[in-house]
Amino acid sequence: MNTTQHILVFKTNIATVEDRSKVAQVLDRQPFIEKWTVDLEDVDCVLRVVAAEPATDNIIALVHASAYECAELED
Repeated sequence: MNTTQHILVFKTNIATVEDRSKVAQVLDRQPFIEKWTVDLEDVDCVLRVVAAEPATDNIIALVHASAYECAELED
């Protein structure tokens, strides 16, 4: 059983509680996402995802499908 956790960090335009609620409808249904948060106070509206797999492209696609911008933040 793979117990590796991947922490993925993204810059988004998820800027309000309402925005976060819209994205939650999609992200909460993904079995590979263990936990996620959006920092509404940060200028980059940082989305932090703890996932069971390195699913960067999947997460970006899910956020884009919710009509929001999303790009991976590099170290």
